[in-house]
Amino acid sequence: MKIAFTTSGNDLDAPLDSRFGRAPKYIVYDLDSGAFDVFDNEKNLNAAQGAGIQAAEAVVRLGVNCVITGHCGPKAFRVLSAAGVKVYCTDASTVSEALDRFRAERIAPLDAADVEGHHA
Repeated sequence: MKIAFTTSGNDLDAPLDSRFGRAPKYIVYDLDSGAFDVFDNEKNLNAAQGAGIQAAEAVVRLGVNCVITGHCGPKAFRVLSAAGVKVYCTDASTVSEALDRFRAERIAPLDAADVEGHHA
């Protein structure tokens, strides 16, 4: 299982970013092997619109099974859901803390977006 985390850093101790579409980076963690890769989301940081949709499409292309972030807007949520990618939101301060919560089943997948679009 592959999990995409929103972040601004390059490792598991990096802060979890509260924004999905405008997160600076994504860490894609392989739950089976423990390996991870970092992917840049630079092109969506300053997008006037469509950042969530474009980010969701990019994450889907990475082959992830779920996304863990602080918040997810409605357009990104629709794209992710349509692709079968579950979305989890948490207030964890770091990627590793969010991963620990996921493993302990202390966060549940969303049934709908938890914020309106253009979450700052």
